[in-house]
Amino acid sequence: MKPVTINRLRIFGVVISILSGLFLLGAGDTTVYVTNSGSKYHRETCTSLSRSKIAVSLEDALKSGYEACGVCKPPVPSQPSQGRVLPTETNPPQKSLYRLNKTTFTKSSQGDIAQMVPGEVVGHVDGDTLRVRISNPPPELKAVETIRMLGVDTPETVHPHKPVERFGKEASDFTKARLLGKQVYLAFDWELRDRYGRLLAYIYTPEGRCFNATLIQEGYGYAYVSYTFHFMEEFKDLEQAARKGKRGLWGAP
Repeated sequence: MKPVTINRLRIFGVVISILSGLFLLGAGDTTVYVTNSGSKYHRETCTSLSRSKIAVSLEDALKSGYEACGVCKPPVPSQPSQGRVLPTETNPPQKSLYRLNKTTFTKSSQGDIAQMVPGEVVGHVDGDTLRVRISNPPPELKAVETIRMLGVDTPETVHPHKPVERFGKEASDFTKARLLGKQVYLAFDWELRDRYGRLLAYIYTPEGRCFNATLIQEGYGYAYVSYTFHFMEEFKDLEQAARKGKRGLWGAP
């Protein structure tokens, strides 16, 4: 082989190494922007960022399940990542969903938050409905989910066809004060979503308390027995105790 051919091969190899390095660095070095309650990532100038703007790397946005905005069309990877992504402290191994209907205990206080999906409450709708951001979501879940709490129904405040119901504002304010901006843990039951696509979940606080049960116990909501759920008997008993104690919505007008 002639020396000139060897030199060309060496130069070709160097070029390939540089290009490979640039591709691997691309996603991590690119900055995109997300919002507190959205599920898309954006360019810095996108009009969807008018309320909040959080700078993250493209790599982190993709790992957290964010999708590219269809309006501002931010950068996307030129090809799918190759190989298996190894778990790290910021990218823990994904767990299967913790479904309480598969357990043998009957009290919500027995739920194990170590097995639940962690998240942060980033939006508040009313007493029994929230928006939660989930880091590194399991395949069944999205990066940001609207969650309808299982087994509890609070008086309406935002229904399109109903007026604000008695004690609705108090229940809504209670949930907002206790959970907005806080860390929570999610557990599930037989059905994962309702007909509106909302995620159905039990919401647990870091202390291990089921907030769904707390709403009923403190008189901010009813046991929602129209559909079967794992803690139905416990929640019915909690409602009866709240009625007897005249707590919350069961108190004097």
